[in-house]
Amino acid sequence: MAYTNHMPPSELAPPADMPLSPTVKALGVVSLCTDLSSEMVYPITPIFLTTILGASPGAVGLIEGLAESLASLLKLYSGYLSDRIGKRKPLTLWGYGLAAVSKPLIGAAGAWPTVFAARLLDRAGKGLRAAPRDALIADNTSAGSRGRAFGFHRAMDTTGAVLGPLVGYLFLRLQPTHLRWIYYLAFVPALVGFLVLWFAVREKVPMRSATAVATPPRFALSGLSPAYRRYLLAVGLFGIGNSSDAFLLLRARGMGVAASDLLLLYALFNTVEALLGYATGSLSDRIGRRPLIAAGWGVFAVVYLGFAVFAGAVAAWVLFLLYGFYYTLTQGSQKALAADLSHPDRRGAEMGAFHLLNGIAALPASLLAGYLYAHVSPSAPFFVGAASATVAVVVLLHSYR
Repeated sequence: MAYTNHMPPSELAPPADMPLSPTVKALGVVSLCTDLSSEMVYPITPIFLTTILGASPGAVGLIEGLAESLASLLKLYSGYLSDRIGKRKPLTLWGYGLAAVSKPLIGAAGAWPTVFAARLLDRAGKGLRAAPRDALIADNTSAGSRGRAFGFHRAMDTTGAVLGPLVGYLFLRLQPTHLRWIYYLAFVPALVGFLVLWFAVREKVPMRSATAVATPPRFALSGLSPAYRRYLLAVGLFGIGNSSDAFLLLRARGMGVAASDLLLLYALFNTVEALLGYATGSLSDRIGRRPLIAAGWGVFAVVYLGFAVFAGAVAAWVLFLLYGFYYTLTQGSQKALAADLSHPDRRGAEMGAFHLLNGIAALPASLLAGYLYAHVSPSAPFFVGAASATVAVVVLLHSYR
């Protein structure tokens, strides 16, 4: 039977000014450190693959698509497992630990299949941690401040995504011939984040219904509420055209942005979310999640259309700045809406379903983008992305009339 009104009274009417819990704040620090590590190297990895290791754009699409799909499959399982065992933190620790050790493995790679394996390890870590971590945030937050909590987490996450490229850029300016060493350096903040998680995050065991206590939680799509299923339909349609950001970076390089400046470019778009993510999350608590998600997908469509039709480095800088608004409007709001629509007894698994759908779409989206980029034109993947985002906006708004 589908679940409808699942929020207990304690979640429905919290004080508007309730401070965020120490666990939510600590998880924000963990994400800041981890994203500092990841974004220090992510913008240069497509260049590392294609210029140092000789990989093709198709190989880049294969690596990113399979890596993201693996992450998403694990997100559903890890969320379900955290519900089953009644603990979120152990899986979260494993996830952040695997992501940390993947960085030096890429630095030591002698061929692109090694990078492929390391990226699978990194995304496996993300898959293990994402749903349990988001459930930890939801478990420690009441519904009326959930947008603010996820907005804070995204803002901290994105602050790391700003600092990472800046640190990477500074390193490459000082050591331009030591590209591999930046992957070893990236291990340090990832380790710090893991230690903060270990020592500072305290798990709050959510109250479960009498039925859930008597029967271990099970996950089935038929158990999702109709509203959640309609939401996932829109998310899936959007994901069809949402290929890896690696293709945006390759496109920017083709538009004339210098390889070292890709790190600054990536920092620029993340700065927008770092500055506005918390305020946007709070706004979603007041006006609702769906208007912000629809607006963000609309911005995505405009940005992708811009990458398809414009040329020149200046256009790439402007488009990446606008791309930051897409992330700002959607990333926290999408997770908060998934938490709102999920059953509290199955929150890990049902939020994992949201992550799963995002990642399942990542494989065909990235494989298609790689094919179109190499065999049709560099503009072709972005026309597809703009079209799918437009359709998703229509479905999202229509399904909630």
